[in-house]
Amino acid sequence: MSATTAPAPSPAVTDETATERRPSMRGGWMLVGAKEFGDHLLSVRFIVLFLILALAAAVPLYFVSGDIRTAASGANSFPALFIGLFWFTPQVNDQITLPSVVGFLALVGPLLGMAFAFDAINGERAEGTLPRLLSQPIHRDDVINGKFAAGLAVISMVLIVMVAAVAAFALIRLGIIPKASEILRVILWLMLTFVYVSLWLAFGMLLSVVVRRAATSALIGFGAWLLLTFFGSLIVSLLGGIFTSTASTAEQQLSNIGVQETLSRLLPDTLYREASLVLLNPQVTTVSTPATIAGYAQAQQRIPSLLSLDQSFILIWPQVVALVALTTACFALAYVLFMRQEVRA
Repeated sequence: MSATTAPAPSPAVTDETATERRPSMRGGWMLVGAKEFGDHLLSVRFIVLFLILALAAAVPLYFVSGDIRTAASGANSFPALFIGLFWFTPQVNDQITLPSVVGFLALVGPLLGMAFAFDAINGERAEGTLPRLLSQPIHRDDVINGKFAAGLAVISMVLIVMVAAVAAFALIRLGIIPKASEILRVILWLMLTFVYVSLWLAFGMLLSVVVRRAATSALIGFGAWLLLTFFGSLIVSLLGGIFTSTASTAEQQLSNIGVQETLSRLLPDTLYREASLVLLNPQVTTVSTPATIAGYAQAQQRIPSLLSLDQSFILIWPQVVALVALTTACFALAYVLFMRQEVRA
């Protein structure tokens, strides 16, 4: 009598079971991003940078509140009081003038971007966890995409909390009720700030891919921030002296000013400040000096008016495109270099 044997599982069932047990690779970047996002929120650097940004927004807001209260009585001469909280420059006394909320963010915003990216890849490489991470059932680009997405999530969360705090201060302490157009301007400015900080996040990600040591990439990143932010105007002046001629007429003076302005727009800080001022102050109708005497005279005779939201956005469209292009270029270069690197221990 022959022994009874159990029927072999069908190939379809075996393949289906294996598919259920095999992790999906399509959401690999989301898994990496969620892990990185949690690590960022629990890190000391997040707490320190959040406090720095909160201080950067609170200090000018405290001093500007008195000027806003004074301007509230003559609101016709000081329109858009709510968004004035972001761009108005407070004066402590006759000698000390503080930067606005926009000015402080232009200075310390890059720190928020680079702090969460300068050791994103080389930190994993130094700890020996990068080959182990890539041995998981995820695509290789999920690592850099997930880390970049986590940095974007942290940046957006911090900026939204900061803007919400300023809006709450305006509503509760000053009693200013924003108009719909002002809210839209603040939302667009928030998106602009997000792009500006994301540029430095992408730059930090690029350094983490190119430079092997995290300390070296941090030094290069913060050195570039100091050079472009605090000494950028000096560099532009030196370059302007090279590319401009001695001004003997008014036309040449205007031409030299135009060259200086063009060179200054190579700095991300200048692009962000110009775009922010136009978005948050509808009284600003131009960001460039006229190139001719006739244009300059026409600008002087122009009747003061308020730009609509679409007119303001058209005015800053080149600055926005430049910031987006720089951000895309930095991340694309980091992506390509990471995909071609050898990651084995």
